[in-house]
Amino acid sequence: MIYTLTLNPSIDYLVNVDDFTLGKVNRGISDNKFPGGKGINVSRVLKNFHKDSICLGFIGGFTGEFIDNFLKSTGVKTDFIKVSGDSRINVKIKSSKETELNGSGPEVSNDDLNKLFDKLDDLNSEDILVLAGSIQNSLPSDLYLKIQKQLKLKGVKVIVDTSGKPLLDAIKLKPFLIKPNNHEIEEIFNVEISNSDELIYYGKKLVHMGAENVIISLGGNGAVLITENKVFKGNAPKGIVKNSVGAGDSLVAGFLSEYIKDKNIVNAFKMGIATGSASAFSTDLCTKNDAINLLSEITIKEI
Repeated sequence: MIYTLTLNPSIDYLVNVDDFTLGKVNRGISDNKFPGGKGINVSRVLKNFHKDSICLGFIGGFTGEFIDNFLKSTGVKTDFIKVSGDSRINVKIKSSKETELNGSGPEVSNDDLNKLFDKLDDLNSEDILVLAGSIQNSLPSDLYLKIQKQLKLKGVKVIVDTSGKPLLDAIKLKPFLIKPNNHEIEEIFNVEISNSDELIYYGKKLVHMGAENVIISLGGNGAVLITENKVFKGNAPKGIVKNSVGAGDSLVAGFLSEYIKDKNIVNAFKMGIATGSASAFSTDLCTKNDAINLLSEITIKEI
């Protein structure tokens, strides 16, 4: 089974405004509400691919109920831990420029955290766990590392999609896959990167530091996959970017949907590019057909 962990889920409230002006009353022309969070996005796309997963994390209040009910209504399995506070609401205003106001989320007690570790203790070598998103201030900054330590001897494959110190910590225990972007790599190594060759160089360093596989998006230039002794590059399909939110999470979901078939990491990488691009070309997270329609445009080459 695939498990996704979203520590701080949200309701993402998307509002379209013709001409957003700060300090004035702005009237939306349309709006939508979706459950938000990187792990949740992965699970939603996996369901679009007819692949089951279980969402883990902390939810609370009426907002938490909305998140849980929405996911269940679409067939996504959940096993959230309910906390005393309300799950956060993130407001995303789409106008000539995009403006976001993200809530802080509820406090998570030690008892709540122990409940999470109890759930994770049931995972085994047949399972995959996706650790996605930032770690809120009420939780230990090395939480992902602690989770990996718990699961290391169980043989669980762990995918880590975060940044900064939590990512550096996670690399120490050899995660199966990490997916940093160029800004996150610059932050880790305190450098400025100007081309794809430099990205690949630092991606290889991440492998040497412990990551089994590294995928780095190159935006309109595609993406690279770096393994222990090989580097693969895939081009980006053509399309109009409508929404970048969730594209990276979709890449992870597409990768997993293909990888669990036959463990072919190159085919999984190709599907990941297609899925990430398909979500970028959509107003919401992509469907399976959206991604499959792009596969023929993508070529993977070893470099």
